[in-house]
Amino acid sequence: MIVRNDDVKLEDLGKGVSRKILAQVSNIMMVEVNFTKGSIGEIHSHVHEQISYILKGSFELNIDGKKEIVKTGDTYYIKPNALHGVLALEDATILDVFTPRREDFLK
Repeated sequence: MIVRNDDVKLEDLGKGVSRKILAQVSNIMMVEVNFTKGSIGEIHSHVHEQISYILKGSFELNIDGKKEIVKTGDTYYIKPNALHGVLALEDATILDVFTPRREDFLK
């Protein structure tokens, strides 16, 4: 399967956040999430495992109340049901990989 970025719809989530579902099958999903400076990925949790790679920019990352600064080239892991969120310190993009796929993103 090849997914061409130009063929994927950018979904505006509001408040400076947008995403593209780049590829997905039943047990894995890759999503590009774009943030404008100051925008927030609200604290949340889900049953999925998540690995994220910072493609561009920097964030204040909050995992279970512990805050760290992450920047271009950094990677982090979110275990199932962990509370997590981000604050974009500049215009920034994250590449998220979920297993299993996020069915809620497909609705």
